[in-house]
Amino acid sequence: MEIITGYTGKPHVTSEQDRDVNIGVVGKGSYVLQTGMQLAAEVSSNNEIKIRDGVLMHQGCTASIKKNTYDSLIIINGSQGMKRIDLIVARYEKNQDNGIESLDLKVIQGTPAESTPTVPEYTEGDIQAGDYVADMPMYQVIIDGLNITEVKKVCEVAPDIGALKKEIAELNSNKKVECFSKTVATDTNILADFSPELNQIIKNGGKIVSAIPGTTTNSNNALVYGKVAIQALPDWSEVYVRCNSNYYSGLGGTTTLNLLVIYV
Repeated sequence: MEIITGYTGKPHVTSEQDRDVNIGVVGKGSYVLQTGMQLAAEVSSNNEIKIRDGVLMHQGCTASIKKNTYDSLIIINGSQGMKRIDLIVARYEKNQDNGIESLDLKVIQGTPAESTPTVPEYTEGDIQAGDYVADMPMYQVIIDGLNITEVKKVCEVAPDIGALKKEIAELNSNKKVECFSKTVATDTNILADFSPELNQIIKNGGKIVSAIPGTTTNSNNALVYGKVAIQALPDWSEVYVRCNSNYYSGLGGTTTLNLLVIYV
């Protein structure tokens, strides 16, 4: 093991180590951080866009524009009667010869079209895997004729810890719990469909957090033994409670399966 944040008597911290620490805290995605003007875009003219101060983290790699300053980006003139979409990206680059790394704003020019222009392609890349180029899309610049008509933000702003704590507290306070029951004929293996009940919650705007199988009972007061579990699709559109390998120490009757649903 090698210490990262500690004095060893010689330079030893690498950019790869620093990125790994950032990825462990913030995640491996690409985000604008909540500091300064959060790299806001400002149209100065039809040929210039200013990106205001802030900090970004691109696959663990951080870069900033100093406070109260901006980076100026040149937009090539549009064409009369044509439309175009340019893409502003934060581009990580590593020189293949000397290993020098950089992270700068670039404009990828789109292809003009009469009606439906497309967003230009960019290099996604994987910095930690050793790729020499990795782009983080920031803004789409919509050009109609000679004019910039819109600058559409496509990057994500990472919430700070305070915002995350507030969101978690709100989610916990808004949690609702409902218990649904299905009564079916007693059998050795039982499968009860609770999909209609959960789909109704989703239809009413609820977001399913979890579902837990509850107590299994028999109409003749017989003891019910078996392995109870749920099976569901990731979007909760299909949900079943299964009770397998049952043994009943009494009359058959009916069996009631319960499902506890937690949602917000």
